[in-house]
Amino acid sequence: MRTRVKICGLTRAADIVQVASAGADAIGFIFFPQSKRHVTPALAAQLRREVPAFVDVVALFVNPQPDEVRVVLDEVGPDLLQFHGDESHEFCASFDHRYMRAFRAGAPSLDTAAAVAAQSGTFRDAAAWLYDSHSAGFGGSGHGFDYGLLAGVQADPQARPLVLAGGLTADNVGDAIAAVRPWAVDVSSGVESAPGQKSADKVEAFLRAVRQADAK
Repeated sequence: MRTRVKICGLTRAADIVQVASAGADAIGFIFFPQSKRHVTPALAAQLRREVPAFVDVVALFVNPQPDEVRVVLDEVGPDLLQFHGDESHEFCASFDHRYMRAFRAGAPSLDTAAAVAAQSGTFRDAAAWLYDSHSAGFGGSGHGFDYGLLAGVQADPQARPLVLAGGLTADNVGDAIAAVRPWAVDVSSGVESAPGQKSADKVEAFLRAVRQADAK
C-alpha cells in the first residue's frame, strides 16, 4: 500500500507546477473567506489549468451556502468536494458529487474515540473521512491531535478511507503514518514559507518522508 498525499491551500500557479512535479496526488483549493489561503472561484479556475492529468483537485468549504458550492462546481470543476465545517450528511450528499467529510478531532463533541466513530459513521457514502485537529480557524493551524481518538474508526470494518491531517510536517509524518496507517495524508502549513505560499524544499522533504515511511 502507498500513502497518498494531498497538498492543500494552493494559491499560486508556480506552486501547483512544483507540487505536482514533486509527486503529490491531489491539491486543494480553499473557498473559506476567513482562511489565509482563500481563493475565489475565478482564481481557482485559472489555477486549475496548471493541474496536470492524474492529479485530483479538491474544493474545500466550511459551512457554505449551496450556491457557493454550485458556482465552484460549475466554474472550477473539482474532482472532489471537501466539507470541513458542521455540514450535515444531507447537505454533503445534495450536490450529487463525490465528497470527503472532515472531522475536527478533539472538538467538544468529538473528544472521545466513540464520539468520533459515531459521527463519522453518519457519512458512509463519503469518498473518505478526514481527521484534522480542532481549531478556531477550521484547519491550517499547524497543530496535531491525539491519534487515540481514531481508535473507533480504525476498528470499524465499514470505515471509509482515512485521511490524516493536522500539524503534519516532514519531521513527524513518518511517525504519524506508522501510528495510523492512513489511506492519505493532507498537509498545508507544514510545507509553507508563508500562508498560501508553498516551499519547494519543504514539499519535497515531506513527500520524501512519506515514501520512506511507506518503505518501512
